Amino acid sequence: MADPKQTTEIAPVALDVSGRTLAMITGGGLVAGALIVLGAIMPAEFNVDPLGLGKLTGIGRLWAPEAETFSSGGAALSHASTTGKTSHIVEISLGAAEWPEAAVEYKVHMAPGQSIFYKWTVLDMDGAPGAVPVEVDQHGHDVPPEGQAETVVEFRKERLLADQGSMTAPFDGIFGWYFKNHAQDPVTIRVEIEGFYDLVPPGGPGNEFNVRPLEPAPAVPVQ
Repeated sequence: MADPKQTTEIAPVALDVSGRTLAMITGGGLVAGALIVLGAIMPAEFNVDPLGLGKLTGIGRLWAPEAETFSSGGAALSHASTTGKTSHIVEISLGAAEWPEAAVEYKVHMAPGQSIFYKWTVLDMDGAPGAVPVEVDQHGHDVPPEGQAETVVEFRKERLLADQGSMTAPFDGIFGWYFKNHAQDPVTIRVEIEGFYDLVPPGGPGNEFNVRPLEPAPAVPVQ
């Protein structure tokens, strides 16, 4: 009787791989690896594209330089407003250089991060552009309780006939201009303001000279 526990041995299969074949396999792997490094990894990780494949395939767009977070030192760089943008025009009368009314200050109220765009021009008594630059101190400050020190921010001091730009509030307060006339005749400063702000009521801090905005021109009916 045959032994039921008898096992059959499987002879090993010998692979006939020549040295040339092995070299080709090894070389192909090296070439493929080099293509991956030069065409994908270097463009994506180091912004280096020696083969042009990063640009061709779009892989190069994956690269980005290391970023550093900017610190504004606590100043507001963005402001979301729950109210709409507004605009006003005011005309500020300045007396002749030797008059007490030669200097006037005008400001608007802004919360931290709120901004305005402005444009102002010196006009002579006939409404034509002025010829003598006025002294202007563009600045702002908070309105602390009586007896406490103010926090002041200075924007610029110059002598100009006109100016335009923007102004952003770094803290809650009133911001605007001090104008002083150096001409021998009275002049008018026409100020156009647009942005996120509140007018200071006549007589309030920043509007002690009772400046009121011009009424908007009536709409012309369509014929």
